[in-house]
Amino acid sequence: MPTDDPDPKRRRFLTAATSVVGGAGLVAVAWPFVSSMQPSAQARAAGAPVEISIAKVEPGMLIRQEWRGKPIWVVRRSEQMLKNLSKLDSQLRDPHSTVTSQQPAFAQNEYRSMKPEYLVLIGICTHLGCSPTFRPEIAPPDLGPKWLGGFFCPCHGSRYDLAGRVYNNMPAPLNLEVPPYKYLNNTRILVGVLPGKEAA
Repeated sequence: MPTDDPDPKRRRFLTAATSVVGGAGLVAVAWPFVSSMQPSAQARAAGAPVEISIAKVEPGMLIRQEWRGKPIWVVRRSEQMLKNLSKLDSQLRDPHSTVTSQQPAFAQNEYRSMKPEYLVLIGICTHLGCSPTFRPEIAPPDLGPKWLGGFFCPCHGSRYDLAGRVYNNMPAPLNLEVPPYKYLNNTRILVGVLPGKEAA
C-alpha cells in the first residue's frame, strides 16, 4: 500500500551522502588557501638539517657538504693533528673559544668539537666571507716553518688552525663558526640540530 512518508533509511543515506560530498568540496576549495600559508619546499630545504656520512673519512681528510647555502666541512683529525693543537695557544687570538656566538656550548673546548677526532665547521672566513682552503701539510714553503696545518684564506691571508681558531694579527676577527650538530650514530652527523633536540 503506497504511503506519503519517505523511507527513513533512504533519507539518512541521502543526508550522509550529501554531507560527504559537501565536505569533500569544502576541502577542495580550502586546500589552496591553507597550503599557501605553509613554507615552500625551497624554503623548507634551505633551513632543513643535513645528514653527513663520515663512514669513509680517513684521518687527515676533509669532506664538504652544504647547509643553508653555506659550505660545511668535516675534518677527521689524526692523532698528530690533535697533539699539535695545544702547541699553538700563544699564537691564536681566541684559543679558548670565548666568543660564544662562534660555536655551540659543547664545542667550547680545545678541539672545538663534540668528539676530538672530528671537526665540523662552516667554511666561511670571518673577515669578508671568502672560503679558506684546507692546508693540512706541515711547514709548506708558502706558509712558513711554524705552520702545523689548518685553513688559509687566499683572499686576504687569514690563517686558522685545525680547530678553526684564528691566528693573532690576521684580518679575520673571529674563529671559524661551528654549526649546531649532533651524532645520529658513529658514522652519521646531522648538521642543523643540537644534541637533545629534534629536527624541525
